Amino acid sequence: MTDEFDAVVERVRERVTPTPDERETLERVVADLTERAEAAVAELPVDADILLVGSTARDTWLAGDRDVDLFVSFPPDIDREQLEEYGLRVGHAVLPDGHEEYAEHPYVVGSCEGFAVDCVPCYDVADATDIQSAVDRTPFHTRYLAERLDESLASDVRVTKQFLSAIGCYGSDLRTRGFSGFLTELLVLEHGGFREFLEAAADWHPPVAFDPEDHQQENFEDPLVVVDPTDPERNVAAVCSAENVARLQHHARALLADPDEGHFEVTQRDPVTAADVQTALDRRNTTPVALRFDTPALVDDQLWPQLEKSRQGIADELDRRGFDVFRSTALATEHDPLSNGGDDDGTEGGGRTAVLLFELAVAERPAVERHEGPPVHVREHATGFYEKYAGEGDGFEVPYGPFIAGEGYVVERAREHASARALLGSDALFGMALGAHVESALEAGYDLLVDEEITALADTFGVELAAYFDPRP
Repeated sequence: MTDEFDAVVERVRERVTPTPDERETLERVVADLTERAEAAVAELPVDADILLVGSTARDTWLAGDRDVDLFVSFPPDIDREQLEEYGLRVGHAVLPDGHEEYAEHPYVVGSCEGFAVDCVPCYDVADATDIQSAVDRTPFHTRYLAERLDESLASDVRVTKQFLSAIGCYGSDLRTRGFSGFLTELLVLEHGGFREFLEAAADWHPPVAFDPEDHQQENFEDPLVVVDPTDPERNVAAVCSAENVARLQHHARALLADPDEGHFEVTQRDPVTAADVQTALDRRNTTPVALRFDTPALVDDQLWPQLEKSRQGIADELDRRGFDVFRSTALATEHDPLSNGGDDDGTEGGGRTAVLLFELAVAERPAVERHEGPPVHVREHATGFYEKYAGEGDGFEVPYGPFIAGEGYVVERAREHASARALLGSDALFGMALGAHVESALEAGYDLLVDEEITALADTFGVELAAYFDPRP
């Protein structure tokens, strides 16, 4: 089995290792971009260093990857406004056809000879614990790993990245909530190779913690903890969800038990049709309800937490009202910065569609609901309850009761919303725990789709619905 596993990994290794021609092209592009950046810095009233960071700097990039991260490192004594101004000036000089995007501060994104390039300003701080913006850590990460990853480990990192991509948990964006490149590199370094990492992960019992520089931090409560070797207050794996840790474990065991290159293949689901969705609904006999709306103008790492908060808030309220959410998900169309561009404030433009989908075990509730009061012997509270619902207080009327059941008063009052359609189509929606930007988008208007009406979503979300109705690890 060891020989078979090694043979599979070796074939994958050959496939994901950049060719000499790719390396030569990358070096030429980086040299050109660096020259442009240095010329732009020379025109500024401050000095700055140009740094190549990320996987291309650490030689852990995969064949076919076309990403370059170029940082412009400014003195830490300039203020944030100057950092942004100078950073954008350099970014636009490096990428004349680029556009601005916004994370913690704006930066310029563009392309050069087919490479996607990010030109990002940061502060040249003395220590990662002294950062003034989140990206200030990145140069420290690059230096730390460049000193420790030899050619063999870098090669194993590439294999690991390909594996994590294939199983759908590579990426630290807030939609994926998986393993970042830096986290992947640290885990391979910690375990001494790809196979060793897999064997360890297959037996993890979360929470699992690693502390490469023995900072002895114990204040993290995430399922996976990898203490940042350059900043002991940070868990590199903080964004990684429990679901993705479990996904890694499942697929690690599968690959170790049955070595096959198929475990490294990134596959795309075939989109379902409206008829396929209807067939799935008929088979499941549940009640789907969906809110479809135009997304607020946010970058993905702002949009997805908003969607997830709103999905959870609505699901909780549906459960509380007895509609029993069987499963739910959030969907959103992709943003194409080359076609949309960005708004002046650095946010993404509109034109995207989002959906909050809830599959219910209960479609409708009775027209009345039971409401129990205190025991009769609790005189003050019981009397207040009785008088309120008997109409002796403010004239409040109920269809049935008050009457006594057991030792206390009970009323059966009219249910405010007897169906999920009525609930989600009412103003009650805006009393639920929604993300602020999603709430504003819903206030501007939304489509409420119920039962077979959700088949219309297949035209836009065929791939996502294929995954929803045929879930896999």
